[in-house]
Amino acid sequence: MGGVRISRRNLAHGGLAALSGLLSGFAALAVAELVSAAVRPEAGPVTAVGGAAIDRTPAPVKDWAIRNFGESDKLVLQLGILLTLAALGVVLGVVALRHRRTGSAGVLIFGAVGAGAAVSRPDSTGLADGLPSLVGAVVGAAVLYVLIGRLTARRRPDASPGAGNGWDRRGFLIAASAAAAVSGGAGVLGRTLNGGRARDAAASRAQVVLPPPASPAPPVPSGAQLRIAGISSFTTPSKSFYRVDTALVVPKVDAGSWRLRIHGKGVKRPATITFQDLLDRELIERDITLTCVSNEVGGPYVGNARWIGVRLADLLREAGVKPPSRGGPADQLVARSVDGMTLGTPVEDVMDGRDAMLAVGMNGEPLSFVHGFPVRMLVPGLYGYVSACKWIEDIELTTFDDYDPYWVKRKWARKAPIKTQARVDTPKPFARPKAGTVMVAGVAWAQHRGIEKVEIRIDDGPWRPADLAAQDTVDTWRQWSFPWKATPGGHTLTVRATDSTGRVQTEKRTRTIPDGASGWHSVVVTVD
Repeated sequence: MGGVRISRRNLAHGGLAALSGLLSGFAALAVAELVSAAVRPEAGPVTAVGGAAIDRTPAPVKDWAIRNFGESDKLVLQLGILLTLAALGVVLGVVALRHRRTGSAGVLIFGAVGAGAAVSRPDSTGLADGLPSLVGAVVGAAVLYVLIGRLTARRRPDASPGAGNGWDRRGFLIAASAAAAVSGGAGVLGRTLNGGRARDAAASRAQVVLPPPASPAPPVPSGAQLRIAGISSFTTPSKSFYRVDTALVVPKVDAGSWRLRIHGKGVKRPATITFQDLLDRELIERDITLTCVSNEVGGPYVGNARWIGVRLADLLREAGVKPPSRGGPADQLVARSVDGMTLGTPVEDVMDGRDAMLAVGMNGEPLSFVHGFPVRMLVPGLYGYVSACKWIEDIELTTFDDYDPYWVKRKWARKAPIKTQARVDTPKPFARPKAGTVMVAGVAWAQHRGIEKVEIRIDDGPWRPADLAAQDTVDTWRQWSFPWKATPGGHTLTVRATDSTGRVQTEKRTRTIPDGASGWHSVVVTVD
């Protein structure tokens, strides 16, 4: 029986040691949150470690995460980091029960890892970014050291019988409660202070009034939107527009303090531009479809919106920039975001007459924070990873030989024109429509070339022309439909498109890396 009592006592001590590890981790994160308010919110350990993990994740793994978790991939990553830290806290707490200093040292080591991740991020502002993780780790290590000390303290000879057997129960409870309370207060205060910056940015956005464009978009043709249930809306609502980026925390930038710097090779007149400078210029308004290079065949990462902004080519010309075709020394435009992201765009494409712009509005409103407020870049006809820099703050003119931006360093292509694609929106995969006439419909896109034809094939039958909706511009997607005389049984519906150059969408299936997926989209249905 004595052995059972000892076992239970050891088990209880082990559980309390694990709790001590969790409390120390909580204290470290809470204090780091508070310190990050004095440095900058992006320097917090979870954000820094998460960003570093994203930077070092192989492209196929990132694609897998996007396919399986969609826009929740960052939430999953954050939860994974927190669960990992919790598990490490438990382990260090149990280790500290026998090796008190070793457990506390472990907390310091993980703090150093967080500090290293913070200062090594592309958007790091210097060594100060490591302070939140380091200060938090020191506090966490101290909390663990004190709590384990209460667990291993011998009972005083004059202690009452209920005071515990071999450890300071009362002291542990007081210390643990104090650590939890103070940590909770520090975390709440840190979030409140960090939230103040976000509120200032939100207030600056609320004050933005977009001027009427000097060059408004023509009305969308009445026949561009088909009245078919299940087909994508011609104009994608801003709240439904896809989001794919590496920002673990969406940057909240105050429009009043935002600045854009234009500099580099061939820039004769370097410029620094404010948000108001952009609003005071002649604005253009255009319907443009954007596509993410991570979009699988038939995938959801494509959308069409009405954008308002300033012609990027005009800004470059005013800075003295010439495209390579006219003797300019720079063939690559590197756009940098406030979160450190870098995108490389061919200068020739930006200045060839297409509606490349620095956008300030989307669907009649200022950009939302998730879509790049206050300013983002977009270039029709190119995948987003080489053209659609959100939260842009710097434009450098350079060459492809001299600089590899973020995604190129990770084996993606330097140049990435959007591939011709078509998608079946309705019926959905594995749908069970009734026999008779079934409307098959969807969208097709080949930005900056336009869609000339869409064809559909039922099972292994011949290709048949689909009915095309009215075309808005060559920079937008185009809806299509086909009245199918459906017969009972299982069927495979396959679609392909032809762009205005006469090039037919290829059947060859490729992965998204290095320059976008290709292949025909098919859905399997069962007709009742």
